[in-house]
Amino acid sequence: MVVSEDILKRKGARKASDIPEEVFVLLNQGRIESVNLTEWLAVNHISLLENILPSMGLEDKLEFIVSEIVKRNTESGMKAIRLIGELLDKVMVEESTNKKEDFTMKCSNHVSDSVRCWAAFMNKNRNNSLEDKLSYIQPFAAEHHFGVREIAWMSIREDLSQDIEKSVKLLSEWAKSDNENIRRFSIEAIRPRGVWTKHIEILKQEPYKAQSILNLLKSDPSKYVQDSVGNWLNDASKTQPEWVLNLCEDWEKASNTKATERIIKKAKRTIIKG
Repeated sequence: MVVSEDILKRKGARKASDIPEEVFVLLNQGRIESVNLTEWLAVNHISLLENILPSMGLEDKLEFIVSEIVKRNTESGMKAIRLIGELLDKVMVEESTNKKEDFTMKCSNHVSDSVRCWAAFMNKNRNNSLEDKLSYIQPFAAEHHFGVREIAWMSIREDLSQDIEKSVKLLSEWAKSDNENIRRFSIEAIRPRGVWTKHIEILKQEPYKAQSILNLLKSDPSKYVQDSVGNWLNDASKTQPEWVLNLCEDWEKASNTKATERIIKKAKRTIIKG
């Protein structure tokens, strides 16, 4: 059955209860992408698994994965995505390398953004270097879909926080990308406080460790990137307000642009309120 243009071009409901039944069914079948956060959070990942895994030849893994999800009572949202990615990695250990790579590729390119989110939390080989992990996650960071981009940085944030000096060095190259999504990832992934994630304590106390990335983005033309830089500095201002104020003062002198002005306004919002 072909999905209608009206559904594909929908704006999305504001409340989960307002999501049309047909849209909800298609989301849980993995036949369409979510178009806003309301839809993204409403996806029932057990239903999605029941529709996706048999089509990929993993019907025998379904019972185990679903039972683990039910046991932990995480059928939707970010926790479900993280858990499913981990469980899929676990069950694929028993399979051949070719089958695992084929499965990962199918998930990474699936029409459902939720399935692509699962893939972002897969490939968690402890032996992989940070460079390898970043290489794997880069396509997800560059994604057109907002949900996949957010999951991309969440999936690797803990790895990045383990070695901030190395992470900043690697991500500084990402900050030079032509792709605004990649540039935004370079700083969003290591926000001192972040959203829905553990804080990175060393950056709360020593935010200057990420200054090389911040300087590269201080006058970025993309508002998407500007928001991330401003939010990063606002995070830092809650523990190191003087450092943030000094950096903003330096930027005001060095970069007389609307972009920098906008970033600084966001960066100082907590300081000004205080």
